[in-house]
Amino acid sequence: MTIKSPLLARPGAVEAGGADAGVASHYGEPLREQRALAAGSAVVDLSHRGVVTVAGPDRLSWLNTLSSQQLTNLAPGQSSELLLLSVQGRIEFDARVLDDGATTWLIVEAAEAGPLAEWLNKMKFMLRVEIADVSADWAVLGTTRPVPEWSGLLVWEDPWPHVGAGGYSYAVVGEDTHPGLERPWFEYLVPAAELEATVGDRPLAGIWAAEALRIAAWRPRWGAETDDKTIPHELDLLRTAVHLNKGCYKGQETVARVHNLGHPPRRLVFLQLDGSQHTMPAVGSEVRSGDRKVGTVTSVAQHFEMGPVALAVVKRSVPPGEVLTVLDGEEPYTAAQEVIVAPDAGQVVGRQTGFLRGTR
Repeated sequence: MTIKSPLLARPGAVEAGGADAGVASHYGEPLREQRALAAGSAVVDLSHRGVVTVAGPDRLSWLNTLSSQQLTNLAPGQSSELLLLSVQGRIEFDARVLDDGATTWLIVEAAEAGPLAEWLNKMKFMLRVEIADVSADWAVLGTTRPVPEWSGLLVWEDPWPHVGAGGYSYAVVGEDTHPGLERPWFEYLVPAAELEATVGDRPLAGIWAAEALRIAAWRPRWGAETDDKTIPHELDLLRTAVHLNKGCYKGQETVARVHNLGHPPRRLVFLQLDGSQHTMPAVGSEVRSGDRKVGTVTSVAQHFEMGPVALAVVKRSVPPGEVLTVLDGEEPYTAAQEVIVAPDAGQVVGRQTGFLRGTR
């Protein structure tokens, strides 16, 4: 059952649907809210997020053996991201990671929390770890700037788009020109009972605003950009969520093989949609190259500066410069693509520099 946020009682609040049910899509002025969020003056209610805790002295070394990330030396207050993969290297869970010195906090999408806690409990064996789904007791607030008054709260700072230790960029653009730099992102953990008091009279932005900024930052989201076949390379998640030089974990063989010897079969792209229409395509719409389906729209939003924008996952073989068409039923939308994951990503072994070639 979806738990509805008390902030839905605020004036103008319109509840979101789907994966974001339980919080506001907007509070009456989506674009104004988005500008305020980008400027750092508004906060976003993310109380529908799942929160799983792992306590005990073995927590970090244990999570290190299970996940794609190097966590053994994670310092209190340091933020990270981990993936739990299938044997075939496909993404099963994607968690934001924060440790307070006694407990590791995993912030996940609402649909991940219960299954993640259940899976972790099955894997603990005789180790000194205690796992709990505490989603009902904790809320999350998002912002693009630190809030000094919340300095006593645990806060996860998104490492995106910086390339972490042991990580690797699959993007054509350099780290210093990546659009993700325009979207710093912080997620504060707040006791659920104190959510309204913590927000106080600060301006609120809906989830639509947060999604538009995320899409513009090329930041993939579990459940949106992922499906049951997604591997990290396709979404450029090696930059923040994978340590290529750590010990063994489930799925590592696929991660290493694709990175060193192969190419991911699909790649994430940013789409600038034709803004002359009064509608936007739905998530799940086909992406076409001529008459051929080459991918699927995974996220779409109205950006306050760029207009309608989207993320899509397309076949690696799609030429980078090709103008695409998004087809929503019978309604076509012209879509100019910006390359996120380079078409020649992977196959690092044998490269002279180990860096991706830019498009021509």
